Amino acid sequence: MGKSANLKDYPVTAPLNIGIYLKQLILLLRPKHWAKNLFLYIPLFFAGELFEINKLIQVTWGVLAFCLIASAIYILNDYKDIQKDQLHPIKRHRPLAAGKIAPAMAFVLMGLCILGGLMTAWLISGKFLFVLCLYLILNIAYSLGLKNISILDIFILSTGFVLRIKGGGSIAMVGISQWLMVMVFLLALFLALAKRRDDILLKQSSGLEMRNSISGYNLDFLNVSLSVVSAILIVAYLMYTLSPEAIIRLKTYRLYYTGIFVTAGLMRYLQLIYIEKDTGSPTKILYKDHFIQICIALWILSFYCILYFKDLHLFEA
Repeated sequence: MGKSANLKDYPVTAPLNIGIYLKQLILLLRPKHWAKNLFLYIPLFFAGELFEINKLIQVTWGVLAFCLIASAIYILNDYKDIQKDQLHPIKRHRPLAAGKIAPAMAFVLMGLCILGGLMTAWLISGKFLFVLCLYLILNIAYSLGLKNISILDIFILSTGFVLRIKGGGSIAMVGISQWLMVMVFLLALFLALAKRRDDILLKQSSGLEMRNSISGYNLDFLNVSLSVVSAILIVAYLMYTLSPEAIIRLKTYRLYYTGIFVTAGLMRYLQLIYIEKDTGSPTKILYKDHFIQICIALWILSFYCILYFKDLHLFEA
């Protein structure tokens, strides 16, 4: 690793006005990435209890707690990566790397986010607080050094998504299928591999190594890994929809219809990776790619109709 960041090494340019400064503080929290915390709703959705208002409200508070903790981790990560981010064509515009926010202020905001997130979790339930603490500790360890270890870095990121659905399930008090946990882990692993591939391409075009773990990856390894993980993910999803456990618990055997949208969405992402070479942040793809947005919307709609209107026999074979 390079020289450790020092608070005195990064002078901050004076903000033009309070509005611009507040905008930079908000950007430091990375609200666009809060979409990842919607995974907390997945157990409620799959259990067919999405419209249990009390549970929905409780899970929403859980989403808020995860957003606060995730933002605290983003701040820590940005501080640790200031020097590398200043060399990145996109990340150099982040508030800390660009010198728009003083590190001292960033640490104050990080502390408030951690305090707010843990207090919210404590008010929800002790079990959810335990899950959130696991997420916090794991990601602090990731930011402080584990992210520099190839393979381990993407497994930690993927585990974070599993903890999200575990947290959502603990709040809603619904069982979580092992298939669901496997699918979420594989999906997160797929997205992390795609992001590492994008880092490799950036390294090849610019000569810059934006993260230490990248030395443990190359295009051949990542291409094979993406193919393997995407294939396993599709099979795992179909196995879940056809599993006796899911059919008995959800009282329908027609969930496999939704596999077409899962497959189409993954194929579109692979098309972006291999043909259009336009990946980068998975969150960015989610916000800008209409094909993937349509696949997600149709998957939700079809799953919703099959699960919540099964008594109307809309999907009779």
